[in-house]
This record gives sequence, C-alpha cells and structure tokens, in this order.
Amino acid sequence: MPTLYLPADSLARAVGADEVSTALITQARERNLPLELQRTSSRGLYWLEPLLEVDSPQGRIGFGPLTAADVPSVLDALKAEPSMHPLALGLVEELPYLKSQQRLLFARAGITRPLSLDDYRAHGGFEGLTRAVAIGGDQTATEVFDSGLRGRGGAAFPAGIKWRTVRATEAAQKYIVCNADEGDSGTFADRMLMEGDPFLLIEGMAIAGITVGASFGYIYVRSEYPDAVATLRAALNIARSAGYLGANVGGSGLAFDMEVRVGAGAYICGEETALLDSLEGKRGVVRAKPPIPALKGLFGQPTLVHNVLTLASVPLILAKGAQFYRDYGMGRSLGTMPFQLAGNIRHGGLVERAFGLTLRELVEDYGGGTASGRPLKAAQVGGPLGTWVPPSQFDTPLDYEAFAAMGAMLGHGGVVVADDSLDMAQMARFAMQFCAEESCGKCTPCRIGSTRGVEVIDRLLAAPDQSGRDEQAIILKDLCDTMQYGSLCALGGMAPFPVVSALKYFPADFGLPASEAEQ
Repeated sequence: MPTLYLPADSLARAVGADEVSTALITQARERNLPLELQRTSSRGLYWLEPLLEVDSPQGRIGFGPLTAADVPSVLDALKAEPSMHPLALGLVEELPYLKSQQRLLFARAGITRPLSLDDYRAHGGFEGLTRAVAIGGDQTATEVFDSGLRGRGGAAFPAGIKWRTVRATEAAQKYIVCNADEGDSGTFADRMLMEGDPFLLIEGMAIAGITVGASFGYIYVRSEYPDAVATLRAALNIARSAGYLGANVGGSGLAFDMEVRVGAGAYICGEETALLDSLEGKRGVVRAKPPIPALKGLFGQPTLVHNVLTLASVPLILAKGAQFYRDYGMGRSLGTMPFQLAGNIRHGGLVERAFGLTLRELVEDYGGGTASGRPLKAAQVGGPLGTWVPPSQFDTPLDYEAFAAMGAMLGHGGVVVADDSLDMAQMARFAMQFCAEESCGKCTPCRIGSTRGVEVIDRLLAAPDQSGRDEQAIILKDLCDTMQYGSLCALGGMAPFPVVSALKYFPADFGLPASEAEQ
C-alpha cells in the first residue's frame, strides 16, 4: 500500500479531514491493508479540501474534495485504476492552479509534516541559520537589506533598515517580536504557515535574534488560532531540544529563545505598538512615534517587530542569497507574496507569486471568478479597511507602488471577492462601524470620526431628495480626509479607503449620480 497524505490544517479539518482520516484507518483495518497515513500541512487549494494525496511512481496523485463516504471507493480505485475515480485529480504538482505558482515561502506546503524536524531538514530547513552563523551578523544584516525584503504586514517598510537599526542600537536587552495577530478578513497565510511549517518561522526568528543581538523573542498569536498556538509550542520544544534555540543557537555561541503569547481578540493589536502594549500586559493602545520600536519598543528596549511572512522569508534569503530573492518581483516590490483568495470566489485558496501579476489574473485565472456565477462587482484588497477595486482596475499589477498610486494597499495580501449583488453603501457603513468598534480610542479622528461616519452614511441613505444626498456626500468626503490624514495609526487612517472607493466607483449604491463620485 503506498503512503497516503492528508492535511492536518485547521481549514481542512473544518471541512472533514479528520473524518476522512478515521474512515481510512477503519477501512484499512477491515480490509487488512497495511496503511501509512501522514498528516501534513495543506497545499492551500482550499476548494479541494479535504485533499488526499497518494504516492505513485510519477509523483503524488490527488483525490478531492473527499468525504468519509468516498473512502471505500478511493481505496478500491488505488488497487485498480486510480485515474478512473470521479474525484481523481491526477498529479497534484501538475494542477494548473499549483503548477503556475512560484512557491518560496510555501515550498513545503502540503509536502511535509508540521512537527517533523527530519521532514523540515530534508527540504532545506535550517540551511539559512547555518549560513547566518557562518557569515556573522554584519553580513547577515546586509543580505537581508540587499534582498529588498519589505514588511509583509501592510506598511511594506524595508526590513533591512529595521535590522540595521536594532543591531546598531546599544542595549543590555533586545527583543524580536513576531506579529501573528492576523485579523484581516480573507487572510490565512500566517495561520497556514504557523500550523503547517512552524520551524520556518522559528528559524527566521532565530536568525534575526543572533543578528541584531536579541536574546529573546515573542510570537504574538491571535486567540482564534488555537491550532497554530499548540503547533508552535510543540515546535519550540522540538527546536530547543535539537539546539536551534537556547544558549548556543545552531552552534553560534549566541543565546536566543522565544515563547508564544496569545492575544485577547482586539483588532487594534495588529498595530505594532498596540501589540507591544498588549505584550507588556497593558490594554492595547497605539503609541505615538517617535520613539520607534527599533529604538524603544518592548519594555522600553530596542525591538525588531515583523509579521510572520516577513520573518519566514529570511531563511530562504540566507540559504539562497540576496540576489536569488531579488530575481523575483518588479520595481521595489521584490520576492514573492502569498495572496489569499476568499469571499465569493470559485477557487478560494493561497496563491504565491512574484509581485507583478495582475489582480485579474489572480481573481479570474486562479480564482475562477465568483462562486455564485454572477458578474464580478469588486475585490477588496488588503483587509476590511482595504480599497474596493472594480473590474475596470483589475489589470493593475500587484505591486506596492502601483496600488498606492490608485489609493489602495496590498496589505497582507488578502483579496475578498464580491459579485454584483453586494450593496457597496452598506459595506462603506460597515467599514466605519468596524473602525468605531475596534478603535483603541486614543486619537479623536479615529474614535469620533468613525462614529460620525456611520451617522453620516445613514443620513445620506435616508435623505429624501438628491440635494440632501449630495450634501451628506460632501460631509462624508471631508470626514474621510480628516480621518485619513489626522489619525494616529492605520486603523483610522485606512477606514476611509473602502468608503471613498465605494463612493467613487459605485455611486448608484448611495443614490448618487456618477458625476458626484468623480468630484
């Protein structure tokens, strides 16, 4: 009997992977079949989950999406002709959705077992740490700088500048903080990586620690990710036992260790300074800058703060070199980005590609259009406070500067798709209501502006005539300007993005003429 592979990813489990596993084990026992079933990470082809993969001389062949009831027929097909099964997918690596991707961060996705150190090392694991130890801190920081890696949390700040700043700052204690508070709608890349390839994040943090002179790190994970928390904690123990954490990291003679902290459910704690307050045991409130965290961060000490995807990019950069990484992407947006397709989408899942593909390629070619079959109306890129992009703008390349030029942000790479039945006026109202509920309350534009924003939109929609709607639209735009340029952090600063874009591209949903939207 060939080896079988089934994801232990929490989404795969939510749609029945554990039941499929139980059915496989039960059927194998009843049939007296010697079964080797490995629970792996997920490929990220979520519309096919649970996805069962089976070894063959040509490579792994797939079946999906499976239910427990499909297991007997799949086992029968494996003894006869697998390709004849109605759920047979052929060679998984040859599936167009997967084959055309450029997987660097998620190269091991669906292949390795999350807590197998042997699997991780067999697929390039800890090669980056080994090289970082060999070349020393100065050269490691230079590699990160030269790679062009930018923060994947949304702001896209050059990672190498942060590393050099923290490394050059004198202090008895420094910290590495991983922002794993993945709270944007339609995003799941951090969760996938933490659940499926936890040693990659640990390796990235260890490299960062010994490079900038930090001896301790924290992974701040949202409480809604219990599987990721459990997996990370188990992986930390394994890595520590193997000498990749502790007093002598990878034989470097330098100490670095870390622990997982669980957040309490506040969206604002995805902002780095509010996260630091939360880590210190305080209420998550945004801090004014300066000082920046790189100089005065956690407990007042120099702190390197990155999100999961940024830190997880570091091992590959060290293992393959900065130039290898720079060969992917366009302009100043270098490397790859794991885009996450969600919402009303036929083929939801993770697509890792170099910067530069278009939103149309992502939504239509990979995503297959809407799940409902209705026409596309828009895609919200960059989370619940991201811009609504209409199909007329879908040929814009996915690049930080190209999106900024049209008043949008790539953010964490989440793309939520909507069909023509979605009411954009209600989505604009939701953005303001969301901001009002999630605001830390420190600055007036965000705290008061979002509440007034809900009221203004309600008045606009309830206005009895065109002049009343026009008047409220002017007030709403002025309010958005105040919030965007006056708020202390991106929560208040970005809340206007979905509102302004909805007004601009979908004025009819507000009862406004097209000319109103162009003013």
